[in-house]
Amino acid sequence: MAIQLIQGDITKMETDIIVNAANSGLRGGGGVDGAIHRAGGPEIMEECRKIGGCPTGQAVITTAGNLPAKKVIHTVGPVWNGGNKNEEELLQSAYLNCLKLVERYEYKSIAFPNISTGVYGFPKEKAAHIAIKTAKGFLKDHSDVDIYFVCFDDENFNLYQNLLRN
Repeated sequence: MAIQLIQGDITKMETDIIVNAANSGLRGGGGVDGAIHRAGGPEIMEECRKIGGCPTGQAVITTAGNLPAKKVIHTVGPVWNGGNKNEEELLQSAYLNCLKLVERYEYKSIAFPNISTGVYGFPKEKAAHIAIKTAKGFLKDHSDVDIYFVCFDDENFNLYQNLLRN
């Protein structure tokens, strides 16, 4: 269907899927990860413990607990190390593996946060380019899916808004 941009709280999204910017141990943390676990309740962590972990660039799916979404996809974005450790490819892989799970389970809507741009330090504009390019590529073959980018802060929202206009 389309790419849509929203400024707000991803835990309030009534989409089939919301994406959690998780750590590789799936142990919960700060930022988006902490917010999703707090709002979703302990069921999410119980499933994460059973899964055990997730490598950088990969994605796993769990219950959404008390969240309005149907499921949570946990993906691990890369920590920025100056761009010399395949960070761009790993970030693209994180987005793409989430979208592959949407396809596999035949969901029709997904909401992404700004993966890796918080404490992981990925440059926000570079990350936004990767996210949008990956989403547009996916939509070429999956035009029945709605992709939302949910930006919590003004900086990311303005970056995405400018990139989506051009």
